[in-house]
Amino acid sequence: MASSIKPVTISVPDTKMETLKAKLSQATFPDQLPMSESWIMGFPFPISSGWFLVGNMALTGGPRRPGSFLEVTKILPLLTNPTGGPSFNVVAPSLPNFGFSGAPRKPGFGIAQYAECVHKLMIKLGYSKYVTQGGDWGYAVLRTVAFLYPDHNLATHLNYVRANPPTLLKNPPLYLQSLLPMSSAEMAGLERTKWFLTQGFGYNVEQTTRPSTIGAALADSPVATLAWIYEKLHDWTDSYPWTDDEILTWVSVYWFSVAGPAASARIHYEAQNEHPHPREDKRMMEWNGKVRLGLSYFPKDLLVFPKAYGRTLGPVIFEAVHEAGGHFAAWEKPEVLAGDLGKMFGSKGGVEVARVWKEAK
Repeated sequence: MASSIKPVTISVPDTKMETLKAKLSQATFPDQLPMSESWIMGFPFPISSGWFLVGNMALTGGPRRPGSFLEVTKILPLLTNPTGGPSFNVVAPSLPNFGFSGAPRKPGFGIAQYAECVHKLMIKLGYSKYVTQGGDWGYAVLRTVAFLYPDHNLATHLNYVRANPPTLLKNPPLYLQSLLPMSSAEMAGLERTKWFLTQGFGYNVEQTTRPSTIGAALADSPVATLAWIYEKLHDWTDSYPWTDDEILTWVSVYWFSVAGPAASARIHYEAQNEHPHPREDKRMMEWNGKVRLGLSYFPKDLLVFPKAYGRTLGPVIFEAVHEAGGHFAAWEKPEVLAGDLGKMFGSKGGVEVARVWKEAK
């Protein structure tokens, strides 16, 4: 390991804790409306006043883990010390602008730059060859890693499958396959996708176009930060029973982050306005024949397309369609996701771990 790699101890100053308590004690909540106790209009504020009394006490312990890799903590022991199948050395990077990582100080830090950070981290840690797994922004970053560094990235597994429908000119066999009747799971997936794009996409439009506007609220108000994040924890899972401790930990990581809670909103803007490569996101949804793919579909993810769509991304060697689970698969269904990785990278999978390491030497 390079000598410049040093352990980091997460520590939240008492002054920040006192500031948080003061802000919470003076929080102003909106008027209650007849429908405000449901999630139909977003975060149900009538519960937040009493909820924050609990939160105020629980937060005195401070956050425990950086948010950008918080999701992986449940799955770590299943990958590093499995009861059967392959074991992994796991690197869970904390992206710039998130958690306790630093933040770029000038515009133009887009997906390609995030991908470069991940690749350079792997090289610095001594991994010249590696496999990757991710969802959400992990999908975007790791798909870009696969395009930029295919000689190093041997395979990628995704639990968030963003892809275009196959076309007759680019994907004739897949196009014909897409004309066949869809399965009930695929039809339900398209309904979920429609819901997300029509009722759950507002945050994305705001952060893609005016991240500094919502950033002002996130930076100043713990109530705004709670509402902005907790809404997604509720809507993007498959009825996952969040505990107060879990919610407070996730939100605290954003509130106490090094760059502040507003910084995490900028990735949407930068991804759509990349320099010097505008709309880098288009490339991540194109065919990449150099890096093998594994795809896992969870019914309550945000974009749940038919399998023919995912197969337009590259050579798919593993697929799994699950009956339960949402956007945060590693947190909601750690055993299931770990099982998929074990199958994909096991002795009977398409990318056996032993063979990968042999290739790496």
